[in-house]
Amino acid sequence: MPRTIKLSERFYQKFGHDLVDEMVNWFNQTDETYRVELRELNDLNFARFDAKLEQRLAELRGDLRNELHAQGRMLMRWMVGLWITALGVLSGLMVAALHFRP
Repeated sequence: MPRTIKLSERFYQKFGHDLVDEMVNWFNQTDETYRVELRELNDLNFARFDAKLEQRLAELRGDLRNELHAQGRMLMRWMVGLWITALGVLSGLMVAALHFRP
């Protein structure tokens, strides 16, 4: 979508319509070339950014899984320890109740 630059009528009168039209066309072609190159560069940079973001998200997911797994193991150890303690206390109470029974 070329954009036409606007030049004053005085400029056209001084240099002539053919020369000014040729210059305007050249400016428009140059502008379009730079726009295409800029779009390609932006697409390339976005693709690199997207790939780097995906890599970092994958690393973060792995770290998060490892951390949750480690916390799950720690929680399981605490649960087993508390259950063993509770069973020990309950067994002790049962032995004491049977021992002091009339």
